[in-house]
Amino acid sequence: MDGNESNKLVKGALLLTLAGLISKVLSAGYRIPLQNLTGDIGFYIYQQVYPILGMALVLSLYGFPSAISKMMADLKVQGINPSLRNFYVPIFSILCCINGALFIFLLFNADFIAVWVGDENLKGIYRFAAFLFLFIPFSAVLRGGLQGNNYMKPTAYSQVGEQLARVCIIIFAAVFISVQGERLYSVGQAAVVASILGAITAILILSLFFIKNKPYTNDLSTIPWNYYVRTLLTLGIVAALNHMVLLAIQFADAFTLVPSLREYGLSQLESMEAKGVFDRGQPLIQLGTVIGSSFALALIPTISREKLQRDHETIYHYIRSALHFSLYLAIGATIGLILIFPEANTLLFENGKGTTSLRILVMAILLCSVAITGASILQGLGYIKRTAAFILIAIFVKWILNQLIVPFLGITGGALATVLSLLVLSILVILELERKLPGLRYLEQIKWRSLFIACGTMTIYIWVMDHLFSIANLSSRIELLVYVMFIAITGAAVYILLLIKCGAFSERELSMLPFAAFFIRLHRGRNKK
Repeated sequence: MDGNESNKLVKGALLLTLAGLISKVLSAGYRIPLQNLTGDIGFYIYQQVYPILGMALVLSLYGFPSAISKMMADLKVQGINPSLRNFYVPIFSILCCINGALFIFLLFNADFIAVWVGDENLKGIYRFAAFLFLFIPFSAVLRGGLQGNNYMKPTAYSQVGEQLARVCIIIFAAVFISVQGERLYSVGQAAVVASILGAITAILILSLFFIKNKPYTNDLSTIPWNYYVRTLLTLGIVAALNHMVLLAIQFADAFTLVPSLREYGLSQLESMEAKGVFDRGQPLIQLGTVIGSSFALALIPTISREKLQRDHETIYHYIRSALHFSLYLAIGATIGLILIFPEANTLLFENGKGTTSLRILVMAILLCSVAITGASILQGLGYIKRTAAFILIAIFVKWILNQLIVPFLGITGGALATVLSLLVLSILVILELERKLPGLRYLEQIKWRSLFIACGTMTIYIWVMDHLFSIANLSSRIELLVYVMFIAITGAAVYILLLIKCGAFSERELSMLPFAAFFIRLHRGRNKK
């Protein structure tokens, strides 16, 4: 691979990372007005159907396209040029069978699933959600074919376009339901409609690029059916699972939380509302995880097993940097949000319900950021199936703990179950990294003193500011917005500047950051003293 092609791949990977970050921010952000418009019950209904919609989105965006692009690369190495006849048509047919089976399973088992999650009123929504899987073959084949030819812009544009369409439709539907007094279960139906129209938007965008770039030939080589089926079923689903950490945890909650809350002693309506309150933490965890892992994930495209063998020290540096940035930023975001959560909860969700439980849940930001960053590094090094197995273990732990703890502690038990399952995942990922990369010594190279000083100072600063603002007796949401934004921005500035001044980052690591010259001057100023 020449330098130009390598640069094109890295730029394409960074473009996809940026598109993914934009989509995640949109996905987390719209849930706040959704909860404000439909209340905790409406939010509960949405969150009960979201894991199914999210699974379909991940399969169409990451899972199957990754498998398709890999198969295309493998065939090119063998001298087979992918054509409509020997590649696209058979793969599209196989995907129709796989997703058709998922469609039929969900369509005919919607009643059973609704009973399982503890709310029979959801059966119509689950039945309707089944139709989303019929659109996956179209978007997956188009994305995979374009990515296999190193056209990354179509995937990035279609991802953002799909998310924008979903967000706009869901918010419009929430406003309509709120104003017209429609039945709250219409929120679930609207979520499915939004996902289907978002999928159609993505297919249209991808089709335009596909027609323009024509990523196929007229090769009439033999069709390797067994290879196609095996790769789509294994790599396609495994690759999707590696993008489902938060989604997998929500999936376990959708099936176990309401029944466990009934055992705790709540009525059906109280259980639904409590689940809605618990789900307030999801957009905050998602946004916090974006902060904690965004820059680290931008470094991942530079990591591969081949590069590790070729340039050992440089790749170790990138891996350590990714993990350090993830840990430091996630710790700051977690502590800061825990400290200001009472005000943030009232600001974002109109009241302070569930503050204690959600403060525990917020610790998932740190654990999820470390787990996602570490798992992404393992994937870059080729250990895809292993990371998927770790995620399955975390789902199992969360599922069991929900049923053991929630009947005694309510949503506080659900928060503890989430944190403990992500702790297990983080430990497994870090231990695997240390095992596969014995020279990494990641934990030994964390600047604990710098981290302690930055965390302690930020905590004291927020406590002092909180005391000063409490004298003003903030009551309106506008006043709370000013307070939360001021504390978040200034607290983050204090934390990051102290990390730099105390030597948490090396000058080489700081050179990777935006505004690197400013941060390096701060770092050098420390050394002169």
